[in-house]
Amino acid sequence: MSADRFASLAGVRSYSGLVPALDASGTTGRAGGPTKRGDACLREALFNAADHARRIDPTLAKRYHRLMTEAGKHHNSAICTIAATLLTRLVACWRSGKPYVLRDLDGTVLSVAEAKAIVAERYTVPLAVREQRRSTVHLRDKDGTSRRNKGSQSASSTDPSPVHATAGRT
Repeated sequence: MSADRFASLAGVRSYSGLVPALDASGTTGRAGGPTKRGDACLREALFNAADHARRIDPTLAKRYHRLMTEAGKHHNSAICTIAATLLTRLVACWRSGKPYVLRDLDGTVLSVAEAKAIVAERYTVPLAVREQRRSTVHLRDKDGTSRRNKGSQSASSTDPSPVHATAGRT
């Protein structure tokens, strides 16, 4: 991927698949999860980089903290938002030929150690908030089926019943 391949930074974000899917018809519209179009390896690399960057970059840490504490987002949702922001910044740096620089919220250039200290001091998400986010994610609905296994818990199996199996015919 070259820096000038896309006409805009929005095009780069769209290529990554980290933009919200839009479902609109008539007068109604809804933004959903990420479109997941584009390069899956790029998305995975950005997700991992964003999780690391939010621990170092105070501006990204502040956004992550706000998403987790005020907006009530799950960690993965917040990281996807940070990944899209990080991608935009990386491509902007690539186009301008300037390195990525860690800065405080007021624009002061920071060393990695200074940046990590600021993040730890100001933007650590409380454990209670993390636990609350974990407890609100329900993998099972009231019927006991999970998202991964949509099969009925009471439906008959296609496997032979062990109760009625015959040992062998004589």
